[in-house]
Formats: sequence, structure tokens, C-alpha cells
Amino acid sequence: MKTKRLLAACACFLQTLLVTAQPNYNMQQIQREQLDRGVVALRNADGQVYVTWRLLEGESTETPFNVYRNGQLLTRQPLTQGGTFYIDESPITGDAVYEVRGGQTDGQWNLASQSPTGYIAIPLDKPEGGETPDGRHFEYTANDASIGDVDGDGAYELILKWEPTNAHDNSHAGYTGNVLIDCYKILPTSSIPAGEGSSHRLWRIDLGRNIRAGAHYTQFLVYDFDGDGRSELMVKTADGTIDGQGNAIGDPTQDWRSHERNNRLGHILDGPEFLSVFDGLTGCVLKTTDYLPARGNITTWGDNYGNRVDRFLAGVGYLDGIHPSALFCRGYYTRTAIVAWNWDGKDLTPHWVFDTAKKQRAPGEDWRSYAGQGNHNLRIADVDGDGCDEITYGSMCVDHDGRGLYNTGFGHGDAIHLVPSPTDGQLYIWDCHENKRDGVDFRHAATGRVIFQNKSPMDVGRCMAADIDPTHPGYELWSVADPHIYNMKGEVVRESVNGRSTCNFGIWWDGDLLRELLDHETVLKYNWQENRFDPLFRFEGCRFNNGTKSNPCLSADILGDWREEVVVRTTDSRELRLYVSPHPTAHRLTCLEEDIPYRLSVAAENTAYNQPPEPARYIGAR
Repeated sequence: MKTKRLLAACACFLQTLLVTAQPNYNMQQIQREQLDRGVVALRNADGQVYVTWRLLEGESTETPFNVYRNGQLLTRQPLTQGGTFYIDESPITGDAVYEVRGGQTDGQWNLASQSPTGYIAIPLDKPEGGETPDGRHFEYTANDASIGDVDGDGAYELILKWEPTNAHDNSHAGYTGNVLIDCYKILPTSSIPAGEGSSHRLWRIDLGRNIRAGAHYTQFLVYDFDGDGRSELMVKTADGTIDGQGNAIGDPTQDWRSHERNNRLGHILDGPEFLSVFDGLTGCVLKTTDYLPARGNITTWGDNYGNRVDRFLAGVGYLDGIHPSALFCRGYYTRTAIVAWNWDGKDLTPHWVFDTAKKQRAPGEDWRSYAGQGNHNLRIADVDGDGCDEITYGSMCVDHDGRGLYNTGFGHGDAIHLVPSPTDGQLYIWDCHENKRDGVDFRHAATGRVIFQNKSPMDVGRCMAADIDPTHPGYELWSVADPHIYNMKGEVVRESVNGRSTCNFGIWWDGDLLRELLDHETVLKYNWQENRFDPLFRFEGCRFNNGTKSNPCLSADILGDWREEVVVRTTDSRELRLYVSPHPTAHRLTCLEEDIPYRLSVAAENTAYNQPPEPARYIGAR
């Protein structure tokens, strides 16, 4: 009896440890990017020039900085207070080089006299359209993007997916055009070498006709997986994929779209499936191996026509607390499989496999009950404080060692958010569900313990979490399930919002610590006095992607200070525009990319139904 009581007490103590855990990365050992100063200088609407730059990990918030224009000192004394942001109120009319000196490293930006106001223009090499075997014409639009330092200089490059206009959801039949992936430098137009036209492009990869186009097929990861200081690209490939140097993967003569097992026009239900890693600088394929798990019997994934077998997700996680692993995932409606891959510069090897269709070897490791719990997206962070990342996969969570951590049983959903506590750093999950029963739940990320749940008879397709109201501490939570805004205790803090609401993307844009919203080419600010969302900025001449999902190509802290930039395509997809906030800020925060879960969510932002990047540290009005 004493032994039982002792074991019960130990279990209770361990549960308490889990509940009070917070991210515990070893920042001295963990393998991560070495970023530069990230200086950028742009003109604002008043004709002034605003200069903004990164505060790096390990630098004091009082680090002194000086700003120079063409070698002339502009700051009367070193800037030690306020944001890493400076306005040159009397800029020259010609070309100018702006420099920021101080801290660990210096940086500069070449501002051309004809540069646009408020954004960096990145001209695109738009692909020619084509025709499918059934005679239907298609064009291309610039779609999801990611970032990585492909040349090791401390600055990010943009990796862009081109989507054909005939891309299809898995549930729909029809041929699609090929999916293409480009890499572009983020440079002032004046910095493009002579003789290279207007292109910033480094390479193009053609995934070929045996990779179907649509939001659920191509999830691409850009990260420095082998620790050589340069990012690689990892993505699912097939027969006929052409790398950035013109080399074919597999058999380029094969067309599996017309195979005899294909009982749905355009679906690809046979032929080999590969996972390839490409050099980030050249686009050259470095290694190709078989994709895991294979399709097998497609009915085990939930249907017999090729819909649920081809539902893919991807992400990056520090599963050993030091080295990043790629996570490629298949299925979430029924059978669910997550495979962790390691790339050491020579070999691409599976680290572990989590599969709900297989009974595990050891007692207590049968994950069949975890089937059907995944979302169209995921969150990766150290949620239990052991220094290693866990994978929150919709209503379930998988530990860093590939074992199931918990499963709420609430089923599949479209959106999910990582929510840090403003008081103790614990992480929570705000997750919505489409089963017309479980609605939306707010739970502890380490244990799955539900803090509160709003059940609903509707398919709750969207939810959002952000600190938008300074009159209430912590994050605000809302969803399409009802018109109210809740706090982290589940209490209603705002009744029905007046006018248009949004559950799409969050963005730090205007200079305070509250987060704004990003939806349909517009930045929106919550007006807590009037209980409504007001337009703050509109991206004129541009278009967001993915239909009703309405997300930019990318939003993230790409350069400049801790605020987030927006990468959006022009309506004709001839240009990407990287918008940088023109608002001064009084706050000095370390570059958000130095927050590990934030960087990981940027890497996975392009996955299926895009979600905004979210840090593990609390940023907001306490």
C-alpha cells in the first residue's frame, strides 16, 4: 500500500513538472543560423528614409548603434534607447549607402534613387503557361514562399513555389501543371550585377508531371540541416523531377498520371515516391531516397480514390535538442504517419517513424488511437521543458523520440495556434475542429489538459490567438464558432465584434507590442475602444494567395527590427514585394528568428493551410 501511495505521489509530482514546464533550449549548443545585422533602408510616404536593423541574440537592449549615410555620421550620439529604427529626415535625392555600426557586426543597405516606397521589389521570372493532356491551358501564379540563408552570408534568400492555375484540392479530379520552385536573392535593384537583366533568381527546380499541384501535395522545407552554415531545400519528388542544374531524378520518361491504377483523372496513385535534398545555393540535388511511408494500399488512408493518401505536412524540429531534423508527414483524417529525417551532408536517413497503422513493439506504444487527429498544419516546439522539440499534430502531440505524448480525441481541424503565457512562459494550444461537435479547445501544450472548450455543432474552420487588447492581460482567443473574444481562462472579455472580424494571420506591424491582423491584402488593427477591426494598411496592386485562405506568400521577421515583413505577389505575378513597416517603434526586441519555435513555424508556414509564425516568448501588453 505504501508503495502504491509513493508511486501515485511520484506520478502527481511528474504531472506537476509537466504542467509547469516551459521551453528549455540550450542556446549555447543548439545548431542555428548566424544572422547578419539585417539592415534595410526604404523611403516612406513623406519622402524620408527609414533605416531598420536586427538586434541579435546575446546583445543587450542598450547596445549602442550609429547610422551613416555615404560614410557621414547621421546620429548625433549612439542610439541606446528605443527601437532599432532611425528616420533620416533630410535624405539626399541620389543613390545612398546606409550603414549601421555597433554590436557584434555592422551592416549596410544600398538605396537606389528610384527605389519604391515602403517595399523591396523582387522581379520574378514568371514561367510560361502550358497545356495538360486533356487540352486545357494553364498559367502560373507566385504562391507560398519560405526563407533560408543559402550562401552563408547571414542574410536570407526567398524560396518561392509557383502554382499552376489548374492546381486541385485532393478531393477533386483533373490534371495539373507542373509545380516549380525558385530561389531569389533579396537585393536592392541597383545591386543586381550588370548583364543579368532584372532577375534575382539563383535557380529553378521543376518537380515534374508526377507531382500533382495543390495545397496538400508539395510541402517544402528550407533549413540548414547539416550545420554547414547554408540552408538546404528538402521536398517530395518523383520520376521526372529536374533539379536546378538540369539533372533528372528517377526516370524522366515515365508518366504515372495515366497508369492503369489511376481511376481518377489526374491523381497519381502509382509509381515511385522520393524524398530529395537540394543544395540551397545551386539547386543541385544532393541525395534522393524513397519517401516514407509509401502509399501501400491507398484505402488504409481513408478512401479508395487517392484523396487522403496524398495529404502531406512537413516541419522542422530539434528532436535531440541540438540538430534540426526534417519531419515529413502523411495523412491525418485516418491513418497518420510522421517520419523524422536527418541530413548530415552525405546521407539522408530516417531517425524514427510514428505510424498509427502499426502496433509498436514495446508495451504501451500502440498509437492506433491517434489516428484521425491531425490538422492541415502543425506546431513544433519544446512544450515539456526537456530541451527537445515535440510535434503538436492537431489534436495529438508526438514526443521528440517518436512516441505519442497525448491525444485529446477531438479530431481533425483547419487551424492551430501556439500561445505562450505572459506570466510563467508555459505553452498552450488553441485548436479548432471540423467534426461539428468539439468546436474549439484551449489546452496545455505539454499534457493536453483542457483549460476550456467551446463545443459547437458547426465546422469551426478558423480560430486565432493574439494579444490585441491592452485592457486585458495575456492573449485574446476567438474563432468562427461564435462572435465573442475570450481570455486565456475562457472568460468572455469582448462581446460580439462590431463589423468585419478576421481569424486569419497575425502580424506585428505598427510599432506597439500588440499584434495586428493580416487578411485579404490588408493589415487590420483591433480598436478596443470601439470593439472593431480597423484597416491600417493595404497592399495596393497585390494579391494574397490560396483562395478563401487569403494568405501572403510569406509573413515573417525577415530583415530589419523585430517587426514582421510581408512578402506578397503583384496581381500579375511579375514581381514579389517585400513590405517593411514604416512605423517607428519604441521597443527593442531580439530578432524573432532567434526564437526557436518562431523560426520553426516560419519554416513550416507554407505547409498546407498556412498559419502565421508564432514565438514561444510572450510579446504583448501584460
